[in-house]
Amino acid sequence: MRYGQIRKFDIANGPGIRTSLFVTGCTHHCVNCFNEAYQDFSAGEEWTDVETAELFSYLRLPVVSGLTLLGGEPMQNAKALIPLLRDVRKAVPEKDIWVYSGYTYEEIREDKERVQLLELCDVLVDGRFVEALKDPGLYFRGSANQRVIDIKKSEAAGAAVLLWPDGR
Repeated sequence: MRYGQIRKFDIANGPGIRTSLFVTGCTHHCVNCFNEAYQDFSAGEEWTDVETAELFSYLRLPVVSGLTLLGGEPMQNAKALIPLLRDVRKAVPEKDIWVYSGYTYEEIREDKERVQLLELCDVLVDGRFVEALKDPGLYFRGSANQRVIDIKKSEAAGAAVLLWPDGR
């Protein structure tokens, strides 16, 4: 897996102060993507044990409320992220995990490997960014078609359950 950056303290991609990991590689190519440079699967640096140790040191800080995965496309990096998130769950089980994906919840549910990654997370921000639906007033998402989904409640209900049904 390759990554573009690790943000030790991030307040833009989920509630509270979070640590964010930006993976690289995405085939969605949304128009006006906010991280176009991270669409390239060869962008960034190779993930190593050094980055794993750095990530864990940040997540262990009391001020950090959780981890956010963005990209690029985390679901297109599921194979590498699954073991990492299993280790995160063991090391800091009290921290929540958010994942941003251009795939919808329903599309993710159709792929076994993506489901494994999804089930290690708490919140999914789903859907491709659509410039015509851009709305800077929405909580933690860029366009009105995207949803902020409570994964555990969704799994229990058998359908997507939104954290903020009105988006605000």
